[in-house]
Amino acid sequence: MNIIQYLLSIIQYLYQQNCWLINFICRYIPLKQWAFDDSHSPKYQKFTVDELPRIQIHQHEWDWQLLIPYFEFRYGKKIKPVSRRKPCDISDDCRCPSCKAPKPYLYRNNGKAGQIKCKVCDTNFSPEENRFSRQFTLRCPHCGKALAAKKERKHFILHKCVNPKCPYYLHNLKKVDKKDLEEDYGKNKYKLHYIYRQFTIDFFSMDLNTLPKNASSLKFSKHNAHVMSLCLSLHINLGLSLRKTSQALKDLYNISISHQQIANYCKTAAVCIKPFVDQYPYRKRETFIADETYIKVRGIKTYVWLIMNAACRSIIGYQVSDNRGVGPCILAMRMAFQGLKKLPENFKFIADGYSAYPLAAMEFAKKFGRDFSFQITQVLGLSNDDAVSKEHRPFKQIVERLNRTYKASYRKTNGFDNIEGANYCHQLLYFVRCFRF
Repeated sequence: MNIIQYLLSIIQYLYQQNCWLINFICRYIPLKQWAFDDSHSPKYQKFTVDELPRIQIHQHEWDWQLLIPYFEFRYGKKIKPVSRRKPCDISDDCRCPSCKAPKPYLYRNNGKAGQIKCKVCDTNFSPEENRFSRQFTLRCPHCGKALAAKKERKHFILHKCVNPKCPYYLHNLKKVDKKDLEEDYGKNKYKLHYIYRQFTIDFFSMDLNTLPKNASSLKFSKHNAHVMSLCLSLHINLGLSLRKTSQALKDLYNISISHQQIANYCKTAAVCIKPFVDQYPYRKRETFIADETYIKVRGIKTYVWLIMNAACRSIIGYQVSDNRGVGPCILAMRMAFQGLKKLPENFKFIADGYSAYPLAAMEFAKKFGRDFSFQITQVLGLSNDDAVSKEHRPFKQIVERLNRTYKASYRKTNGFDNIEGANYCHQLLYFVRCFRF
């Protein structure tokens, strides 16, 4: 009997040790799944994207013409129009926002303060500030409180949960350094509250097939198509600048042509090539790679978004924009996903740690549902500090190699004069990159 009790005590002790080890591993040893998610660190909290909010839709299906006979049948109460002792100053077009009752059933509830009461459905409302005009309310998915619109940006409205007892806020507050909590604005260094961005522009209805302006036609007055092909060969294939291309044509072929005419030829070629490049049926496999880099347009930073297919290394989506927001990222993704009715199985979208990619993925899931619902695999930093970066680093290097190749051809231009010039240059370079001729 003593031996059995002794063995049971050993088993209980080993069980406690196993529980302690599991707890230790979960807290301090970065597993592959957890190494991918840096939301446990308050330093990276600003780069995370919160889940979609809960939407409360306001539907008022009551009708005063149906409510009056219903109350009379159900409760034996007949609702009559208001018997007024004084002249009514309510406008004739005023109606109850809940049941649409007309003026005879409305009266002032608090005198001249402005509140009106409906005698049919007992609804209080103000004609100037009607709370029933809102079609929906955004609520926090963690505490259920209504979100407050804090900031209004160019393309979106930032909604924030200001509930001090929200479990999401309290969970993030525990991870903040105590020294920062003692300061006046120490908590502002971190993203603690739930945040949602409501976009005011529909990026899915924009046209992706716009053509550059001021392109010369294919009707040659001074030169011919052979001269145009020589200009494209020297400028694109050999990587010469516009002025060096003009000088090479003069020295090699004794053809006098200005660098501006060569630029017009390149823009004309871009107009002809763009539909073929954009609408070509690429073989789209289950792994996409995305990255963004910057160029200079009149000395100002402009961004180029690239999306590649990892299998055949073809550029299936690109966008040139003057900002680094979510809108250009969505447009580049739209170009990459065109022709797909749903995403392939085991689909992976590999990008860096920039928060625009998860926001764009959230918009695709909200717009198209499960068929285009995917997660962003983020390769963080330049060194393989976690298991996810170590596994997907070779894919990220493909698009980084493309950026370096493009920068080598872009550097000789010393920047562009406008975004359209950058667009036609990209289309020609991408055509050479994808089809290699």
